[in-house]
Amino acid sequence: MNTREQLAKEHTEVTRRYFLELGAAGAVALSASRLWAEGPNDDAKRLLEDAVAKLEYLTREEDFVNFGRGTPPPHTLPPEKLRAVGLAKETWQLEVVPDPESDAKVEQPLSKDLGTALDWDGLMKLAEKTAVRILSVMSCTNGRQPCGMGLWEGVPLRDVIWLARPTGNLRRVFYYGYHNDDPKQRFQSSLPIGRVLEDPPGEHPVILCYKLNDQWLSAKRGGPVRMLVPDSYGNASVKWLQRIVLTNNYQANDTYALWNNDTASAIKTCARFLHAPKTMAAGRPAAITGLAQVGPAGLSKVQYWLSPRGEALPKDDPYFAQADWREATILPPPQRWASTLPEGKLPPVPRQIDPASGRPHQWPLRNTITHWATLLTIDRPGEYDLRCRTIDAHGTAQPMPRPFPKSGHNAIQAVKIVAESPHGK
Repeated sequence: MNTREQLAKEHTEVTRRYFLELGAAGAVALSASRLWAEGPNDDAKRLLEDAVAKLEYLTREEDFVNFGRGTPPPHTLPPEKLRAVGLAKETWQLEVVPDPESDAKVEQPLSKDLGTALDWDGLMKLAEKTAVRILSVMSCTNGRQPCGMGLWEGVPLRDVIWLARPTGNLRRVFYYGYHNDDPKQRFQSSLPIGRVLEDPPGEHPVILCYKLNDQWLSAKRGGPVRMLVPDSYGNASVKWLQRIVLTNNYQANDTYALWNNDTASAIKTCARFLHAPKTMAAGRPAAITGLAQVGPAGLSKVQYWLSPRGEALPKDDPYFAQADWREATILPPPQRWASTLPEGKLPPVPRQIDPASGRPHQWPLRNTITHWATLLTIDRPGEYDLRCRTIDAHGTAQPMPRPFPKSGHNAIQAVKIVAESPHGK
C-alpha cells in the first residue's frame, strides 16, 4: 500500500469513527452521505479518498503566502545585514517604552538606551515558564484565500508588558517591526490594553511568536520574533518585531486604518474551494474539496450550490439565501496534522488539544480552518457555476453577518465547471 492509499484509508476510517461516535445523529449523517457509500459507488468513493488524501492541515513554511513589506523586504537581506539590524537571534532586542506623546506611566522601560531591552536569552527564559502553542489561521484582510494554517509558539505579550511595570494612563499597545530605518516603510498595528492583559472568553493570548510548526520562525515568516493575534487578520500580527509603545492614546494608530481598512475586525467564517474540476463528464461523480475558515461564530455547515451558467439570478436575493444549497461533509480532525511533524503528531497545545488523546476538545476549532468535501454529479452537459458557503454556529449564512469588504474578504466564491457528454458528443 503506497502513502496516498494509506492516508486515504486512515482518513476514511477516522471519519467513520467520528460520525459513529456522535451516536444516532452521526449514524444519520454517515448513512445519508454519498461520500462513503457502498456497492456501486465504490469508484466514486475512491475518487474522494484520493482527493482527501492530498489534503494537509498545517501549511508548509515554504507554502505560506507572503505579504512582506519594505524596499527591500527585510527577509531578503543577507545574513550579515540581518545580524546588524537585530533580525538574528543573537542580536535581536525588543523595546517596551512609554509613548513620549502621551502621559503613560511606566516604571521600568525595556530600552536599548538604558540597556534594559529584552533580548533572545531573556525571551527564552520567559518561554520556559509561560510558552503557549496555538493553532491559528493567518489571513490577509483583503485576501480571497488564507495565507496559511499554522501551529504557532510564543510567550504571551502580557508577560513582557508587565516586565516594564506600567502603572497608569495606559489604553493601547502600539507596535512595529524593522523598517529599513525609513519611517515611510514602517508597518504598525495596535491593540487595546484590555485585549492584551485579559483574553476574551474562549480566546487565546496575543503572543510574541518565535516558532511556526515546531520550527524556529524564519526571516521570511517574520523571525526571529513576530506578533501573533490569533483572533485577528494578519495586519495585526506584525513581523520582525522590535518595538512596543505603551500609550494613553485612545485611537487606533494602525497602518491599515490609514489605508481604509477595519483594523478591529475578527476573522470571518467562510468557505473556499481547494479542488473543483474545470471539466467533468456528465452523469459521473467528481470529487470536490475545500476549506472553511472558522471565525468567532464557529461553524455548523458547509454547503454548495450548482446553477446553469448564465441563468438569471434574483435581484432581491444578493447573497443567494433562497438558492438550492446542498450540504457538503465537514471532515474530522486529521490523524496526521503535518508531514513535517514527527509521526504527523502535534506537540502539546494548551486548551485546544486534549493532552491524553491528542485530539481537539471540540471541532472545528475557532480561528482555524477545517477541510470539507463532497461528490458532485452533473446530469446534463453544459456550463455551470458552482458556489460554496458556510453556516456558522448561530445559523447565519455567509457572507452575513459582516458582508462588507475592508473588514475581511468573505464573498461567496464561484467557480466555472463544464460538464461534457460522457460519449464525447
